Amino acid sequence: MARTAEKVESLARDDGALVDALETALSVAESKGTVQWNDVSDDMTSGQWGRLIESGLLADADGSGFVVDDPEGVREALSDDEMETATSVDDGESSWSRYDKLAALGALGMFAGYSVSSVRNAIGSALDLLFGPLEAVLPFYVVVMVLAMLTGLYSTLLQANLMDMDKMAEYQEQMKAIQEKRKEAKERGDDEALDRIQEEQMDAMGDQMGMFKEQFRPMVWIMLLTIPVFLWMYWMLLAEGQQVAPQSITLPLIGERTWQAGVLGPLQAWILWYFLCSMGFTQIIRKALNIQTTPT
Repeated sequence: MARTAEKVESLARDDGALVDALETALSVAESKGTVQWNDVSDDMTSGQWGRLIESGLLADADGSGFVVDDPEGVREALSDDEMETATSVDDGESSWSRYDKLAALGALGMFAGYSVSSVRNAIGSALDLLFGPLEAVLPFYVVVMVLAMLTGLYSTLLQANLMDMDKMAEYQEQMKAIQEKRKEAKERGDDEALDRIQEEQMDAMGDQMGMFKEQFRPMVWIMLLTIPVFLWMYWMLLAEGQQVAPQSITLPLIGERTWQAGVLGPLQAWILWYFLCSMGFTQIIRKALNIQTTPT
């Protein structure tokens, strides 16, 4: 019976409509003894009928029709409370709230600070009330390290709390199952199955959008909080009469560079130093807090 449950669950993951088709076939077989295509043609497609036979859940009854193999096992599997969750990935919780959308608009507005000096000066001056005392007592490269650690901490926490890892894993498992079915259908030259899988892939495009929304949702909050920090550092280096100390930094494998010197193409020294610190602190924070930010 465990094998039967696995077959039913596999059908449910492949296409939720196959579960309804199986229920119909089971009902007809129990009432008439056997089930034939003519008995269920109004309730399912020929592809679904073929899939039930291919799975082994419908067995040939010596030419007189088909019977449900292990009907008790099928009935028990269909009544399982977890069967509904296996039929499809629920995208209802992927929709953004009003606050998520406002955060996205705010993050886009913050981008103007990189090219509009008035926006940059306003944000830089405001944040200088918070970060200015820190810069007054610490070297600028240490200030960048502290800010990188701070942004790494809240970025990790936002990803852990705003991204549904279980849902992300479901999306990935669904796409993996479709790819495996497509590979098997190609190997056996089943053109009908390939057409059916192609339709499933088109249907799964909506789930791909849901996965993208799950991934991007914490990013808008991270950008909303991180862009002002970047603008403050940028403002500190560009503001007239503003002198950060020291005026240069010695980078690993690169050597001494001034803060605004290009080190990797247009990438300036202060940006590279921030990213190096941020990546390092983020990994440490994830390990220390045992936070998983990718689906398993």
